[in-house]
Amino acid sequence: MKSAKRLLIKLLTILGFNLEVQPRVQPKFVMNATINVVCCKWKTLANGEVPLMLRICKDSKKKYQSLGISIPVKYWDFTRNRLKPSCPNREYIQKIILNKQAELQQRMLELKSDDREYTANMLLLNDTDKTVKHKTVGEFYQDLIKQYANESKCGNRLIYKSSYNSLYTFTKGNLDIPFSAINPSWLCNYEKWLRSKGNKETTMSLMLRTLRSTYNKAIENKYARKSDYPFNEYKIGKFDVSTEKRAIAKADIMKLTADISSVGKRQYVQLSKDIFMFSYLCGGINFTDIANLTSKNIVDGKRLHYIRQKTGKLIKLGLSDAALRIIERYAPDSHGYLFPILNVEVHKTALQKQNRIHKILSKVNSNLKLIATQSGLDINLTTYVARHSFATVLKKSGVNIALISEALGHSDLATTQIYLDSFDNEQIDDAMKNLL
Repeated sequence: MKSAKRLLIKLLTILGFNLEVQPRVQPKFVMNATINVVCCKWKTLANGEVPLMLRICKDSKKKYQSLGISIPVKYWDFTRNRLKPSCPNREYIQKIILNKQAELQQRMLELKSDDREYTANMLLLNDTDKTVKHKTVGEFYQDLIKQYANESKCGNRLIYKSSYNSLYTFTKGNLDIPFSAINPSWLCNYEKWLRSKGNKETTMSLMLRTLRSTYNKAIENKYARKSDYPFNEYKIGKFDVSTEKRAIAKADIMKLTADISSVGKRQYVQLSKDIFMFSYLCGGINFTDIANLTSKNIVDGKRLHYIRQKTGKLIKLGLSDAALRIIERYAPDSHGYLFPILNVEVHKTALQKQNRIHKILSKVNSNLKLIATQSGLDINLTTYVARHSFATVLKKSGVNIALISEALGHSDLATTQIYLDSFDNEQIDDAMKNLL
C-alpha cells in the first residue's frame, strides 16, 4: 500500500503537480479583556452606600473605573454579581451599566480589528472625539518645526528638530507611521537604541519628553487618540537627569588668565578663553546672552545691564577692569555687538541668529577643551563651567549664599533671580571683588 502511494506521488510530481506540504499558519491570538461590574462593599461612602465600579481585567492586570453610582449594600446579589430585583431604580442603573459595558466592548473590537495590542488602561481612557484626522508622525513633526520657525521660537524649533532627526535615524527614515504605532514596546526599543548609541540619561530624557510633548499636541489637534497614549504605561521619570556640579577652583581660574599659544589654524581660540572669563566675571552670563550684548547694555561705562533671555529677568552687574579689557579687545570689529559672534548686517532673523550662535558655541567649547589641556586642567571645560564656577568661588570666599543663590544654573533659576533682585547694586559689586 505504501509503495503504491509513493509511486503515485512520484508520478504526479513528474506530471508537474506541487505536492510540497505547506506549513499551517497559526492565527495570531489576542487575549480579550473581561469587563465586569463589582460592588465595592469594602468602601463605604459618606452617605452609607457602596459604589459600583467597572473592573477590566487584561493580561493579569486589573483596572477600575467608577460608574458614578452607589447603592445600599443590601441591594446587591454577591452570589450572582448583579442588582437584586428589589433595588430602587434598578432599570435605570442597569441601563447605565449596559451602556458603559457596550462602549468598552466596542473599543475592544476596534482595537482587535486593527490587530493592535492594548491594555486595560487603554480601554478606560475616554476619547471625547472619536474622529481622528490623518497625519503621520513625520508630517506632524515637520509642521511643528515650521510653526516654531515662523513664530521665531528658535529654541523650540531646535529641540523638536533634534528629536525628529533622532527618530528619523531610529526608524531608518520611516516616520510615515500613525501615532498609534508608538506604543510602550516601541518606546522601549527606542530607549534601547538610544542607549546603544551612547546617549546619556539626560539626553534620553529630553528626546522622550519631546516625543511625549509632540504626542500630546497631536491629541489636542485630533491626530491621535487619548486611548492610544503610551506614556501612561511607559514612564519617563525613571531617567536620572541630575548632573554633577561643573565648577573649577579659583586657582584653576587663574591658570586660564595666562597667555595661550596658538592651536594650529583653529579659529576663535582667544575668543573662546575671553568668553569663558567674561562669563565668569559677569555673574555666569550664558553664551546666548553674551552673543546678543551691544553697547546699549553698557551703562555709565562700568555697569552691565541685560535681560536674561531664558527667564526674562533684568540683570544688573558691575564690570570689573578685567571684563572691560575683554570688551575693548573686540571693539574694533564687533559688527554691532560687543563680541564678534553675530553681525547686524548678516544675522537679521531669529533663526539666523540661533544657527550662528549654535555654530560658534560648538567651536568655542571645542577650543576650551584644548585650552584646559594646555593649562593643565583635567576637566571638560565648557562655557557652562564658568557659570557654576562663578557661584562656587564666591560661596567658598564666604559671600552670602542668598546673594549668590545656591541654585544658580541649577533647576530653580526663578528663585535665583528673586534672590538677586532683593539686593542692591553695592552689595553685588562688593561680592564680585572676590572673583580674582
